[in-house]
Amino acid sequence: MRLLMWLGLALAAGSAMATECRQERYAGNGYSICEVDLTRERLELFLADESGGVYGHFGTLDKALAARGLRLGFAMNAGMYHDNRAPVGYYLENGRVLQDVVSSDGPGNFGLLPNGIFCIGDARADVVETKAFLESKPACRSATQSGPMLVIDGELHPRFLKNGTSRHIRNGVGTTADGKRAIFVISDNTVNFHEFGSFFRDGLGIDNALYLDGNVSRLRAPALGRDDAGFTTIGPIVGVVEGN
Repeated sequence: MRLLMWLGLALAAGSAMATECRQERYAGNGYSICEVDLTRERLELFLADESGGVYGHFGTLDKALAARGLRLGFAMNAGMYHDNRAPVGYYLENGRVLQDVVSSDGPGNFGLLPNGIFCIGDARADVVETKAFLESKPACRSATQSGPMLVIDGELHPRFLKNGTSRHIRNGVGTTADGKRAIFVISDNTVNFHEFGSFFRDGLGIDNALYLDGNVSRLRAPALGRDDAGFTTIGPIVGVVEGN
């Protein structure tokens, strides 16, 4: 039923614009960047099909969309998940809550507070720190919680160390102040949190950005000829739905 709803929305909206993707180098590191225009593209979150089967791969999701005359454009893994691929934090998919907001600290990167929520609304998207999200209750059609926040109102996360030794391929998302564009980034080489956050803030001029994951980070970017498959399934996926 959910995919049928997306089909109707896509048909009403017409063909989606192709997501703008590019590669940049900043402070000695390489990054792949994809910018989604929320006023012209349909950005959605995906976890499982109607029978509860987790999509797990971009190709599986693309086949499910193709069966309904749609296709998957840009896509990226969209937040941390448990071994059974269930989201660790808040997860809202097209109005349906699968996991409530988690506001307590804890082990691992997710519990490195402050963390945040990526909220997809009507023609806009916003990265919001979790406590601010609970206070403001923004209108989200879909949302995913992850952490830590990379940039909070123009400031790097206070726990990031410039010479931090934890280095991984990492991916994250930031949003413009007007909410019209969501900027997704995956590092092309291993980076620490300080380097990754600094790229969002100083390299891209983004005031609020959220870490999505590391090690399992994957990107589908047709414009760059990239469609990461990986050996294991992933949890939530964020992607642009295209179709006539």
